[in-house]
Amino acid sequence: MSPVQSYRSLFSLTGAAYVVVAFLGRLPLAMSQLGVLLLIADATGSYGAGGACAGALAVANAVGAPLWGGLADRTGQRRVVLVQSLSGAVALAVLLLVAHADLPWAYAAVASVLAGFLIPQVGPLARVRWRPITAPTGPHQARLVSTAFSYEGAADEASFVLGPALVGLGVSVASPTVALAAASVLLAVFGTWFALHPTATLRPSADQPSGSTSRLLTPALTVLCLAQLVIGSVFGSVQTGTSVLATNAGQPGLTGLFHALLGVGSVVAGLALAGLPARFALPARLRWFAVALLVLALPLLAVSSLATLAPVLLVLGLSIAPYMITTFTLGEQVTPTSRTSAAMTLLAASTGLGYAVGAAVAGRLADWGGHTPAFAVTVCAGVLAVAVSWSGGRLLSRAGRTAGQPSTLVNTVHP
Repeated sequence: MSPVQSYRSLFSLTGAAYVVVAFLGRLPLAMSQLGVLLLIADATGSYGAGGACAGALAVANAVGAPLWGGLADRTGQRRVVLVQSLSGAVALAVLLLVAHADLPWAYAAVASVLAGFLIPQVGPLARVRWRPITAPTGPHQARLVSTAFSYEGAADEASFVLGPALVGLGVSVASPTVALAAASVLLAVFGTWFALHPTATLRPSADQPSGSTSRLLTPALTVLCLAQLVIGSVFGSVQTGTSVLATNAGQPGLTGLFHALLGVGSVVAGLALAGLPARFALPARLRWFAVALLVLALPLLAVSSLATLAPVLLVLGLSIAPYMITTFTLGEQVTPTSRTSAAMTLLAASTGLGYAVGAAVAGRLADWGGHTPAFAVTVCAGVLAVAVSWSGGRLLSRAGRTAGQPSTLVNTVHP
């Protein structure tokens, strides 16, 4: 079965409407972090406050996602996602009201925590649905599940390109308020639709273990969580530095569009990664992709205008997808099969926490010295990526040989 045939067979199982709804349902999360940063920075005049609120939202989402996911495993997705979608949309609306009230920004930070905790992680939830969806296909299921994971990775990547771009468009046309209000509406409509779709009632078959007493947080997975924490801080610091530079240039609405350039380069590199030879082992890939991340981040320190920022972000993105694909692939290989979903969630949560750290630190430094200190956080993250990947390389190699699992996520991208 060719890749094209696999995608046709996969999407014929659900229909095009589900694919569209599941994609649009994940946009609010991709929009909310940048939307909150710009909203609070505009309302308070402080990028530190904006970065702190955006980071609070990201941390709350990272903490809440595994809790909501566990509840969905026990009770089914429909009820959980419906509650999250409606309450999350209301929480974003409350955040807008608080931001425009004459209150200290700490109140907006609390509202950001509430919104972040409630917004659903549609991407991981959509991944969970594909195995029961493909169950009737018999011998073709393994191939279709692999195709589904590849698609979901690409959809996540696209959402984190389109989400900031939509925020940038909203800011350009109107204001950060309009951009975040649009995220609230999208969540209420498509999050609810995703919850009510018939696939929400499907559950894994009894012979597919939903839990295990196998150890999850092994030393190898801890190394990979640190690797994702680092890449998350790259996202947070780049987003903050770009926002500062665009605002100082009188074009704050371009922040999302410029940040999307990082995703464009990432998509291109992710697609090309399949051409690497198998003898280029995953731990070695992680080490050299980390070096590429550091080297390609260094030009950020010389950026002085939006014109010079654009090509730097585009090229920097070329290191993002290979690094993250390798991290998640290793995560799948070093984890017991029965705990793979938990491992993926933990790695995603680490990315969110890293975003929070990067945005908060870069925001504080930007208040002090502008965009260059903010981008210096990105370079420091590159240094940490090199340190983590090179110091943990042997550990990852040993863990991978011990697990001996075939990779099913080699083409999956998780920005």
